Amino acid sequence: MLLRACDVSMAFDGFVAVAGASLEVAAGEIIGLIGPNGAGKSTFFNCLSGDLAPHAGKVLFDDVDVTRASPEAHARLGIGRTFQVPATFQEMTLLENVMVGAFLRRPREREARAEAQRVLELTGLADLAHYKAGSLGTPGRKRLEIARVLAAGPRLMLLDEALAGLTATEVRQAIELVRAIHRMGITLVIVEHVMEVILTLAQRIVVFNQGRVIAHGAPDQIVNDAAVIDAYLGHAHARRASHAARSG
Repeated sequence: MLLRACDVSMAFDGFVAVAGASLEVAAGEIIGLIGPNGAGKSTFFNCLSGDLAPHAGKVLFDDVDVTRASPEAHARLGIGRTFQVPATFQEMTLLENVMVGAFLRRPREREARAEAQRVLELTGLADLAHYKAGSLGTPGRKRLEIARVLAAGPRLMLLDEALAGLTATEVRQAIELVRAIHRMGITLVIVEHVMEVILTLAQRIVVFNQGRVIAHGAPDQIVNDAAVIDAYLGHAHARRASHAARSG
């Protein structure tokens, strides 16, 4: 397994946000994480990426224990992540933003610039390379953050609601970008509330509720799981999702 999270728990002032959650991700997979707001998905993501050190449990990446390693150490090993609210350097150009990621593995400016330009082409941002990041709307900032992570050369990408807040056309474009990233050999774990996105992309789905994993399996299994329907989907949404899973 490329990634193993074993019995991870995290609490804040007595509130248990993640309670003994486990996840295994094989190289080349696309895994979807779903669940209601406050279910613990983003906290779990933060434990996987090194932004939080869990109070209990263990996280292994390619058999290396990264449970308490820094985010920088995670990045050097090949774990990249985006955030629900895109984190960009507003006063820097798009090219400069992406070069920040590229410098991780390409310390020479010329090489970092060339890699950043390549990634901007891949993500459809090349025409905006010399615009300031602060000029972008939400879709552009989300795409820019993905570009900066890509430039750092990840083996695993953790996408935290990277497609939220997009129009239907923007979602379709973003889905194609995620597929292109996957074709590059990058493993993906995606937190997303838009079920159509998860059902389109994910090979397996893990469902969180109240800090715990309540179900995991193939998309068609998940949308028909009684516990998932009660905790998250609701019966009407489950029927639509089940049809989408069969169609996808």
